[in-house]
Amino acid sequence: MFRKNLKKDPELFQNVSEGLRRLYRTKLFPLEDAYRFHDFHSPALEDADFDNKPMVLLVGQYSTGKTTFIRHLMEQDFPGMRIGPEPTTDSFIAVMHGEQDGVIPGNALVVDPKKPFRKLNAFGNAFLNRFMCAQMPNRVLESISIIDTPGILSGEKQRISRGYDFAAVLEWFAERVDRIILLFDAHKLDISDEFSEVIRALKNHEDKMRVVLNKADQISTQQLMRVYGALMWSLGKIINTPEVVRVYIGSFWAQPLLVPDNRKLFEAEEQDLFLDIQSLPRNAALRKLNDLIKRARLAKVQAYIISSLKKDMPSVFGKESKKKELIANLGEIYHKIEKEHQISPGDFPNITKMQEQLNGQDFTKFAALKPKLLEAVEDMLANDIARLMAMVRQEEAAMPSQSVKGGAFEGTMNGPFGHGYGEGASEGIDELEWVVGRDKPTYDEIFYTLSPINGKVSGAAAKKEMLKSKLPNTVLGKIWKLADVDKDGLLDDEEFALANHLIKVKLEGHELPPSLPGHLIPPSKRALALED
Repeated sequence: MFRKNLKKDPELFQNVSEGLRRLYRTKLFPLEDAYRFHDFHSPALEDADFDNKPMVLLVGQYSTGKTTFIRHLMEQDFPGMRIGPEPTTDSFIAVMHGEQDGVIPGNALVVDPKKPFRKLNAFGNAFLNRFMCAQMPNRVLESISIIDTPGILSGEKQRISRGYDFAAVLEWFAERVDRIILLFDAHKLDISDEFSEVIRALKNHEDKMRVVLNKADQISTQQLMRVYGALMWSLGKIINTPEVVRVYIGSFWAQPLLVPDNRKLFEAEEQDLFLDIQSLPRNAALRKLNDLIKRARLAKVQAYIISSLKKDMPSVFGKESKKKELIANLGEIYHKIEKEHQISPGDFPNITKMQEQLNGQDFTKFAALKPKLLEAVEDMLANDIARLMAMVRQEEAAMPSQSVKGGAFEGTMNGPFGHGYGEGASEGIDELEWVVGRDKPTYDEIFYTLSPINGKVSGAAAKKEMLKSKLPNTVLGKIWKLADVDKDGLLDDEEFALANHLIKVKLEGHELPPSLPGHLIPPSKRALALED
């Protein structure tokens, strides 16, 4: 009955979160449950997974500045915070918004239905004793939650067992967070075996991954270039994909730069990273939709694998030997399913891990293929998801200003310390004199060689001069539109000077403004601009 209504009535869902929750419960969960998806891949999703705020997961070796990075974002200490050159953070700390400062221990956290951590119970006491939630009133946390992780060990230290599967816990978080930030220390760039293992565990989530090369102010420009190159080479070997992960270079704390040579680079990189984090609330619904699609594709493959193994099992004798044979030939089973159902090889789970998990399973208890369950998921992917996608766009349009506010995100938004303030097209923004006037005598000399008529030069004459900049016609066309303030198709001496000033701005590597800022309008045209 429910399925019929779902197809017919497009007004079934109040919002995207509710739609995702209902689709999961009615269409995807039955398939997952029938083919042991939760034993092999990921625990079942709960209501809190669909309603929670965007989460940012910080991962890195010890002393790369993870906890300091969180403090820098929030501009405030959080309960349970410890910072030092040795491995200080020995716990997973979920930093979340709360009315009062406080810490909730792991065992209490995993029984709270309002928090998205209930399924972490499966990792046992060794993990739960190393897990807590730090709650505090902070504007940044009104929009996002941040997960601090224990420093990944290097050298001899990594031989000490943690008592729980560290990589599996990180993979659990990676499936549910919106952004994964890998931190590296520019001063000591070594990727330990444990860190390599962790990065490989996060392999299916490259779209969420960003890399921060922190403490970059401690080395010279030449050293920084070498470190950056070495980092990209190392990451390329571990992640093993042709796409390059985005790397942000900087010094993410509120202290003076030790080597200030690259200040502008660090400012631009920090601005880019902040914009990326600020976009998370706006894109949260789309991320949850994307993750559900990924999960559905894997659940379908799981159903085909399990039902195929069930089908090939003998009914009476030789069960154990047949099980061993099927596990050994899992690659052939993958290939057969791939051909039979036109499934991409990238949708299949890791074969080695799957073989290990199958060893402990009783194949005779596996379910046979149930076409109705698969049809429900196919219908969800083909019809319901498309409708929810349209709802995502509507929700985004209704809340265009949704972004992370407060903390370090406020520091550079306005005023003279805003990114790019007083540079490029913004140069002279708070000066009384017209900034173009400084170089106007030089531009006037060129202007009068172009034989102006009635104090103005034609488009053809100006074009010949402007082409000397070697900028593309698309750029020069935009400069012409900005400089021709009175829109008469001609340039007077002030407009010509303005055109040359904008050419200089572009040649210095800055972007052109979409419309002419007030401080660049020629003095004789300001009254005209006010009328417009």
